[in-house]
Amino acid sequence: MDFLKSAVASAISKGPPFPYTFGDRVTLDQSIWTLYNGTRKEDGSDCSIFTFDITAGRSRLPLARNAVRKMRTLRHPGVLRVHDTVETDTYIYVATERVIPLEWPARRKSLSVETLKWGLQTVAGTLTFINDEASSVHGNVRLTSVYTSQSGEWRLGGFEILSSMKEDEAIIYSMGSITPDSGKYCPPEVSKSGWDVIKRHPLSATDSYGFALLVFEVFNGCLINSESIGQTKNLPPSMHQSYKRLLNQNPKARLSVSHFRDQGRRSGGFFDTPLIKLSEGIESLGLKSDGEREEFLSELDEVANDFPEEYFTAKVLPELLKSVEFGGGGPKVFASVMKIGARLSEEEYNSKLTPVIVRLFANPDRAIRVCLLDHLPSMIEHLPQKIVNDKIFPQMVTGFADVAPLVREQTVKAVLTIIPKLSDRTVNGELLKHLAKTSNDEQPGIRTNTTICLGKISRSLGVNQTRQKVLIAAFCRSLRDPFVHARNAALLALAATSDLFNEDDCATKVLPALCPSLIDKE
Repeated sequence: MDFLKSAVASAISKGPPFPYTFGDRVTLDQSIWTLYNGTRKEDGSDCSIFTFDITAGRSRLPLARNAVRKMRTLRHPGVLRVHDTVETDTYIYVATERVIPLEWPARRKSLSVETLKWGLQTVAGTLTFINDEASSVHGNVRLTSVYTSQSGEWRLGGFEILSSMKEDEAIIYSMGSITPDSGKYCPPEVSKSGWDVIKRHPLSATDSYGFALLVFEVFNGCLINSESIGQTKNLPPSMHQSYKRLLNQNPKARLSVSHFRDQGRRSGGFFDTPLIKLSEGIESLGLKSDGEREEFLSELDEVANDFPEEYFTAKVLPELLKSVEFGGGGPKVFASVMKIGARLSEEEYNSKLTPVIVRLFANPDRAIRVCLLDHLPSMIEHLPQKIVNDKIFPQMVTGFADVAPLVREQTVKAVLTIIPKLSDRTVNGELLKHLAKTSNDEQPGIRTNTTICLGKISRSLGVNQTRQKVLIAAFCRSLRDPFVHARNAALLALAATSDLFNEDDCATKVLPALCPSLIDKE
């Protein structure tokens, strides 16, 4: 492997600039390409690099060049995305989005049946585009031509013999037979009469047969021998009939991939699943009505375990965040964001969620503010101390003076969660100033919660006369509060903090305020 990487590096140094760095080699069977993980030199972003050794595989060079040309010109969400290509005298390099071959057993077996249906529906849509819109035949549809992206979505590659049927000298006619394991995967009419025979049959027939083999391989692993063709082992029962029609020995009677997809999408069909509906509806989340949005979120929770983990991170989460910020998604959507956020690594959380959380704290929407405060306990451990102290708290303090009592009360309660991330200067300055105001709030519940809060944060206050002065003044004032629960809170707070006061303060300030409580009728 080191020899291969050094050979590639040597070839790059002699040819045109290639702004990508090679990483580990990735296992890839039945392919003319060698696959590496890579990174873009400019920003370190992940990519995959397909390399073709011209010297060792000169007879297949036209296949490699055709694949590069088709990947660059085909524009469809289901096609493997190309970043850059370079050809030297000895190598062809193709940098694409970072992908994993679907052929990997561990990768394929980790996916639920519902996810496999979702992926097959994606590939069916891509093939429908190739056949119907591009008037082309892929000719190499199999498990080893499909990859999964970093978002968990399926991408179609393997374009070595992809050809437009409008071309008289298309490469599929002359070189279709030299693709790896061509004899095992080509349809029976091609095995019998050669690739020229596809001119006399429906354009979709060749890829229909290949797609049927892909369906089998997705649920069973790579095709071992021709005896497996047509077996329905491990396939969803609802797919059996349509699957067999894809394999019809008569190419003129063979079901097209487009019709297979349409049959699956009918009510109750094998592609009529919540997972597929949600994946198609996620991008229009911001345009949904409140009722539609609520139904969507409910269904999202139900299928959460079927979606690939990375799809939530790369696709669902950004759309939910846009809905919260700009599409009126509100607290319910934010609750779903937090569920996904719990699955993120610290790096992902800080890059994807933290900036949005900071912006949301600046949002004047009271429902959003209360929602943020409610979820603060689950967020706080992920938020850096500097972000909390310098960006979130300065926005949060507006809640202490908000006209809505609920916002004021939730802000006071949130102090207990946020205080470990605040600097001493912030706690003993800005925070105490606001708590002094809420301790005199017109709402008795807010006054009570302020007293409880001061008692619980007392040991986080500066060790000086100011702490004693602030606490004694607040607690003694609460002992005279007409609201009985506020008086009880003051008594409990004094008991919990009594060791913080010196003898003089206890004798001259605390006891005189405390004694009337002995005859309190309540």
